[in-house]
Amino acid sequence: MKTWVGIGLAVLCALGAPVHAADRPGEFDYWILALSWSPQFCRSEPAAEQCTYAHGFIVHGLWPQHEQGYPDYCGERSRVPKELIERMLPLMPSTELIQRQWRKHGSCSGLPMQEYFLNVERAWRLVSIPPMLRAPTERIETSVDAIERAFIEVNPRLQPDGIAVQCRGSWLSEIRICLDRDFQLRRCGADVEDRCRSSVQIRPVPGQLVERP
Repeated sequence: MKTWVGIGLAVLCALGAPVHAADRPGEFDYWILALSWSPQFCRSEPAAEQCTYAHGFIVHGLWPQHEQGYPDYCGERSRVPKELIERMLPLMPSTELIQRQWRKHGSCSGLPMQEYFLNVERAWRLVSIPPMLRAPTERIETSVDAIERAFIEVNPRLQPDGIAVQCRGSWLSEIRICLDRDFQLRRCGADVEDRCRSSVQIRPVPGQLVERP
């Protein structure tokens, strides 16, 4: 059995695939700040908690990353307490989302829970949202390049290889911004890339943007 495991690892190495012996808390190379476009999510999940209010971008998560691949579900996974959930809801407007992100990604940060979520807030404050994407009232048809240029214009230190645009079909679903462990903008790993068609559709924010009470 050990022989076959060894052969399997050798094959993975030969193919250039990342091999991580285990997902250990605190062992990662950089962060991804994932910003979900809520109108797209709510199109398919209208009954979800975050869809009770109108949002533009929300924080999907702050993810520890390897240069290729990522750790997940490592370390201590206790539930996020109510008071911390209440604090995070303006950025991550779903109790389920907050709990899941801590279990899957926060547990791999090597940080205490409170500090991890403080870093979620810190990462969010570092990134400016382009005016065209704050609360559009009409559908936008654009391109990946135009979206990236818009982000770079309001985040001058951001480089084209430090942002990845994600779509569901032709519709914008998420923006991923790469940060080093000191929360400085950096290039993304080779496996973090744009995943959209040449033309990108952006759903409008339904109604008026409403803040949670």
